[in-house]
Amino acid sequence: MKLIKKIAAIMFAFMMVVSMSCNVKAVEGTSPATEETGTIKINNAIPEQTYTIYKILDLESYSPKEENGKETGNFAYKPSSEWESFIKGENVRDKYFIFDGEYVSWKENADPAAFAKLALDYAKQNSSIIKTFKVEKAPAASAEQATTTVTFSVLDLGYYLVDSSVGTLCSLDTTKPTVEIKEKNGVPSVDKKVSNSKTGTFDTSSTASIGDTVYFKTTITAQPGAQNYVLHDKMDAGLTFNESSVKAILNKNETKKDTELTATYYSVVTSNLEDTDPKCTFHIEFTPKLCESLKANDTITVTYSATLNENAVIAGEGNKNATWLKYGENNNLETTHPTTDTKTFEMHVFKFYKDKKNSDKETGLADAVFTLSKKSDGTEPIKLTKTNENSNIYKVNNNGMITDITTPGDGKFTIQGLGAGTYYLTETKQPSGYNKLSGPVTVVIDENGKVMVKKGANLEDATEVKVENKTGTVLPSTGGTGTTMIYLIGGALVLGSGVVLATKRRVKNK
Repeated sequence: MKLIKKIAAIMFAFMMVVSMSCNVKAVEGTSPATEETGTIKINNAIPEQTYTIYKILDLESYSPKEENGKETGNFAYKPSSEWESFIKGENVRDKYFIFDGEYVSWKENADPAAFAKLALDYAKQNSSIIKTFKVEKAPAASAEQATTTVTFSVLDLGYYLVDSSVGTLCSLDTTKPTVEIKEKNGVPSVDKKVSNSKTGTFDTSSTASIGDTVYFKTTITAQPGAQNYVLHDKMDAGLTFNESSVKAILNKNETKKDTELTATYYSVVTSNLEDTDPKCTFHIEFTPKLCESLKANDTITVTYSATLNENAVIAGEGNKNATWLKYGENNNLETTHPTTDTKTFEMHVFKFYKDKKNSDKETGLADAVFTLSKKSDGTEPIKLTKTNENSNIYKVNNNGMITDITTPGDGKFTIQGLGAGTYYLTETKQPSGYNKLSGPVTVVIDENGKVMVKKGANLEDATEVKVENKTGTVLPSTGGTGTTMIYLIGGALVLGSGVVLATKRRVKNK
């Protein structure tokens, strides 16, 4: 019995020693990495964007420590089989990693961001053979929260490259066994404004006459990880794009300094756009070199112009110009579509006279001749063309041959394609028998297309610009019918006297 107790005590003591030995090893972290799995959590993920991870190195074992708030320790890494040729390649070996047999360690002072970009390029160029990657899509954001979280779990321990469809995330982290990454990329945005003057105030709408130049300003606000920026622009048929007018200004958020970009950083594309939806007027493609240099809140301001042409929509919603930015790894993400409108208006004119018997009746008057000018003395009349030969509708046309408008039988005509401003309607020839206007009619069109006529010091709303012609009465002539009657009566008296005298003589002779 005593022998059995001794044997049991020896065995119990042996088990205690072994158990303590195992606990020490676990604390030191020398257990094989294959016995653990890790997690990569991406916080602040952008809703509905795709995140991809690539395992570059296998973590065989590790013993982490922390000193002064920084992580230190020992890690035994080997290249993953799919990445071994890349790690051993001349662009990586001894530049980013130092080999010790089959194990690798990071080269001191090497740039991890540069390596991450190099690794990501390799992954994208060899997508058919790189199998060690996983893809997750961020869920849609809730009404309360604009960002979401993406979690990759049950991962083999290793050194991972993390990428985002928003832009190059290029994060490198070790699962040991868990790590959290904050999404540093953001969604770029686009703002668009228009003006009828190159140095004027830019807003979401403007007015112009047909033939005028309107100026656009589109501002791209960049975010980190930018890639494949392509600016799309679509103009309505009433706007003609001036391709040579495009300029791009880069403003770095750190320095607040404007730099005009040369054509080496972007290209304007106006052909072969039929595959776009909607079909654009032009694209501006920015080079990878420029995109990679962009940081948070850097801006690219693109200015260009267009001419309001004869196809312009008159009044209504105006002539629209929409802009949006496509971006991302596959250039399949896009911003909102900010839109401007450029409006042009019309003026209805009614030439009339009032009936003498009925002063409330206004009757159209033909054959009055008018010009329209922006000068108060009527010089430099606006050039026009007729919309068709049988019409009394005229459109502004800088190449037009018509400056004089003759009123038709009903006294009515319309001038289309006028921007906001003050105009002077001058009667250059009045109809026969009517008084000519003493001066021009002042007409004001406001930014909303409202037409007003100046009367005295006031402006009065006018759906029609009414222009009245007056005629005078027949004036009396001196030495008229009064003298004639005297002559007639005198003649009659003389004749009567002669008759009486002749009669008396005849009687006396008898």
